[in-house]
Amino acid sequence: MWMHRRRGDIINCNEIVEAITGMTRTYTFAFDPEPEGGYTVTCPALPGLVTYGETLERARAMAQDAMEGLIEVMLERGETVPESDTREALPRFDRLAHTLREDHEAEPIFEQLSARIGEKV
Repeated sequence: MWMHRRRGDIINCNEIVEAITGMTRTYTFAFDPEPEGGYTVTCPALPGLVTYGETLERARAMAQDAMEGLIEVMLERGETVPESDTREALPRFDRLAHTLREDHEAEPIFEQLSARIGEKV
């Protein structure tokens, strides 16, 4: 399918879809240690994303799966997928968590995970 721009340039819509499909988003996740064990995982850039894993490795896998599923649903609904977090987000989150935590509380672990946009759509 071909489409004309206002200035007369011709662009291939399939190329646009392929370019969008190949985009990667990277978000910062908080892996919050639970007193009874395991980690609750949240992602500030993706409100509503909350998951849990009994180990850090399992929590990472659950977070990756939840992120990919949420992005897929957002795309199906025509919602805008948030832009990626910057690398600078990690130290900022870490400083904030350190400031807000009580002495006896375990500090969360912050990591960035990535997902390719639109691969399943």
